[in-house]
Amino acid sequence: MNTKLKQVIESMHKENIDSMIVLKPENIRYLTGFRPSSSSILILKDNPVLLASKIDREDASGRSLVNLEVYKEFKDVKNYLEGKIGIENSMNVETYKKLTGDFELETTDIIEISRAVKSKWEVENIEKALQIAEKSLLELKFSGTEVELAAQLEYNMRINDSERSSFETIVASGSRSSLPHGSPTKNEVEYPILIDWGAVYNNYSSDTTRTIIETEKQEEIFNIVLEAQQTAIKSIKPGVKSSEIDNIAREVITEYGYGDAFIHSTGHGVGLEIHEKPSLSKNDEGILEKDMVVTVEPGIYLEGEFGIRIEDMILIKNRATVLNKTKAKLSF
Repeated sequence: MNTKLKQVIESMHKENIDSMIVLKPENIRYLTGFRPSSSSILILKDNPVLLASKIDREDASGRSLVNLEVYKEFKDVKNYLEGKIGIENSMNVETYKKLTGDFELETTDIIEISRAVKSKWEVENIEKALQIAEKSLLELKFSGTEVELAAQLEYNMRINDSERSSFETIVASGSRSSLPHGSPTKNEVEYPILIDWGAVYNNYSSDTTRTIIETEKQEEIFNIVLEAQQTAIKSIKPGVKSSEIDNIAREVITEYGYGDAFIHSTGHGVGLEIHEKPSLSKNDEGILEKDMVVTVEPGIYLEGEFGIRIEDMILIKNRATVLNKTKAKLSF
């Protein structure tokens, strides 16, 4: 049994959970080494078992680190459960209803908590995904439409060994850059150009934002965002509350009079998912730990004018280590 699996089962015992049903593909991948392509279920208990569909059986048999069995119907799963059952917060209502009445159920995020602290191997995969993403950006030709730019970037990432884009690539230029999650359009690109993109390597994701500026006003806002980001990064270390980092970045932007234009949280964890624990937000009272990987991405969005966001990936050691190699301020 691998170390991660042992730790999660030990956490289950501490919470008096006898067995746990795991449906989320990322959680199955984290604990077994196998990412299902269809319906697969991991049953966690002292002797864990992966129940895979026939579609996944061949692939799972060569990858799964836990015992594998094939199942046909969900009702068969109940035969593997015992005692108090832990369920993921992401379980859908339909599945929950199938279990209620037969078992005592308790939602738990023990797997997500475990995933927040990365192993050396996980960090290496995240770094590789980031290297692919940054190389792909530097190979871009900045012309054409937003859609063409996004498609070119996603093509570059696939050619450079990314399994897929870690999320829908964001390219928003000109006045549309004030949309934090603006999908690319057929508009010709104009400055500033906000690009938020990521690659995936060995199932691990990267996430970066760069905003390419042109005018003095854009540079003024850019420098405020950069100051907020760098101040927040310098404050990151084990033992600090997640909410404190958000507050530090927000204070800088507020001091310049743009507090109302910073309309999202400061960052989030990245790994098997593009958004995972911890959240660098005002509502997260969790404590940062060594070997977490987070983004720091403050932004200022001036509706109808333009927006600026700068996002880097950070590995927490005794202090913050910036994983990105590209500069925050790029010109092409």
